[in-house]
Amino acid sequence: MYKERLKFIDLFCGIGGFRVAFEEACEENEIQAECVFSSDIDKYAQESYEANFGEKPAGDITKIDEKDIPDHDILFAGFPCQPFSIIGQMKGLNDTRGTLFFDIARILKEKEPKAFILENVKQLVGHDKGKTLKVIVKSLQELGYHVQYSVLNALDFGLPQKRERVVIVGHKEPILFTFPNPEKPYKSLTEILENKVDEKYYASEYIRNKRKEKHASSYYPSIWHENKSGNICSYPYSCALRSGASHNYLLVNGERRLTPREMFRLQGFPDWYKIVVSDAQAKKQAGNAVPVNMIKAVSQKLLPYIASTVDQTLVLREYDLKYNAS
Repeated sequence: MYKERLKFIDLFCGIGGFRVAFEEACEENEIQAECVFSSDIDKYAQESYEANFGEKPAGDITKIDEKDIPDHDILFAGFPCQPFSIIGQMKGLNDTRGTLFFDIARILKEKEPKAFILENVKQLVGHDKGKTLKVIVKSLQELGYHVQYSVLNALDFGLPQKRERVVIVGHKEPILFTFPNPEKPYKSLTEILENKVDEKYYASEYIRNKRKEKHASSYYPSIWHENKSGNICSYPYSCALRSGASHNYLLVNGERRLTPREMFRLQGFPDWYKIVVSDAQAKKQAGNAVPVNMIKAVSQKLLPYIASTVDQTLVLREYDLKYNAS
């Protein structure tokens, strides 16, 4: 049976969250997804990516000529949220020189894929009173894309993790794209947490007692979260995984740290995904990854406009219901 093939590139690919999400979305629509290029500067991320996808990402994207990148239908990039302090004159693309966003823009300009999905921290929306995001959107529009963005929360896409991110979607043609609606409920922590956990993940007795003196949770299982001022709260889900957070930032039932597998599950990575790095690197990788379920939901909404074999009528019907229901 003929399967339509969609080519994509995976920039700032990290451990491949975009790739897992897009490949799953394509598989469910009987489309062949083919990654034709990936890139990440972090050697441990490269190791994880290679162990799981059989190819080692190229290194520093700033040193790669856009002409050398293969043609593709869609570009993915969870570009790093490095300071955009140089942006400011509202000159579009020129304002982004020196930032890693500029590398995405030069590739889009040269290769003109049909669409892209970009992801960044929620703070990008308010950065420099909104000017930074305006420059980014303006740059993308100048390259001939219709651009939309939204702040999405992993918690709304089945993952028990409160993690808000801005997702920017662009398409060459004007399309009736809408961001996916929140799905409820999110997975229970019981589906995420491992039953047998090594002693090394348990916090010291001193820390456990100190937490329990301060806080009693209304939930079980729960993940306890201590903020910078020492306040403790707990929820039936996790607060955002953070790559640089203290060891005891999140504790399961106030007692132990999350295992690497649990962190990867909180980000929506399937259990077939091999974890081949140290615990410290795994924590960093999970903290930097995109929530797979969230990107998959966005990809599924975009697929009818990129693939010729996906039925658009369902999307259009949903659009009519949403916008013509008056």
